[in-house]
Amino acid sequence: MRHPGGQRLRGWQPETRERGSATVMVVAALGVLLTVGIGGLALVSAVVASHRAHAAADLAALSGAVALVSGDGAVAACSRADAITRANGATPLSCRAGSDQSIELVVSVRAGVVGVGTATARARAGPDPSVSGPSHIAVGG
Repeated sequence: MRHPGGQRLRGWQPETRERGSATVMVVAALGVLLTVGIGGLALVSAVVASHRAHAAADLAALSGAVALVSGDGAVAACSRADAITRANGATPLSCRAGSDQSIELVVSVRAGVVGVGTATARARAGPDPSVSGPSHIAVGG
C-alpha cells in the first residue's frame, strides 16, 4: 500500500482475519435466493395444478350433465365425463349422477414439481332448478 504522498508503507499487511468473508456472504445470499426460488416454484406449481383440476372438473361436469339431459344414462354420462377429465390431464376420482339430471365429479391433477402433491377439485353441473326448460345447465363447485 502507498502513502498519499506516494511512499510505500512498510510493514503494513491487510487484516487476514476477514479475508474471504465476502465469499461466505455471497454463498449465503445465493443459498437464500435458491431456497426462495425453489419455494416460489413449488407454490406456482401447486396453484397451476389447482387451476387445472378445477377447469377439468368443470368441463367434465358440463359434459356429463349434457349427456344426462340428452337422455343418456348415468353410466354413459360418467363415461363421457371421465373421457373429458382425462383429455384435460386430470385423473377422475369419483362420478355420481343424481336423479335430478345433475352430475357431481371429483378429479385430481398432479403438480409439476416433485414432492408438491396433487390438487383435487369437485364440480357439480345440471339443470338450473330456477329456470324452466331442459336446455339451461348450471355449473357450481
